[in-house]
Amino acid sequence: MTGLTHFDDQGRAHMVDVGAKEVTARVAVASGHVRMLPETLTHVTQGTTKKGDVLGVARLAGIMAAKRTADLIPLCHPLPLTHVAVDLVPDPALPGIRITAEVRTTGKTGVEMEALTAVSAAALTVYDMLKAVEKSMEIGAIAVDRKEGGKSGSYRRAGA
Repeated sequence: MTGLTHFDDQGRAHMVDVGAKEVTARVAVASGHVRMLPETLTHVTQGTTKKGDVLGVARLAGIMAAKRTADLIPLCHPLPLTHVAVDLVPDPALPGIRITAEVRTTGKTGVEMEALTAVSAAALTVYDMLKAVEKSMEIGAIAVDRKEGGKSGSYRRAGA
């Protein structure tokens, strides 16, 4: 299975050995959104939700999730994260919440999965806090926007 590092030569899943890799500064940025009805977004922007500060709680959920990625994704290495930032921005044009996470470490493997996990958990938390108002919300467009560091170098998603 050439090209897929999480499989051995017999096609069995395994954790990649990163022991011989160089320690470098690494950063990853991921984004996504929660689309909702304009009326639901108004509850967020006016602070009238029954569960409290939607954006603040979702930000904390994203940060906590980034720190626990190796517990959630079976073949991820536990990493000493040096920085996690999760931003949630109301966007009336969507309508909904745009979510961005930036994760940094200095290590032997990248932090793309941590950034994606942070965005995912933040989006799920937004849904959880607003589901009493609207069950038809849609979580989407979760992707790595950019990454830096490591042997493969820099990456920037087209349009990001």
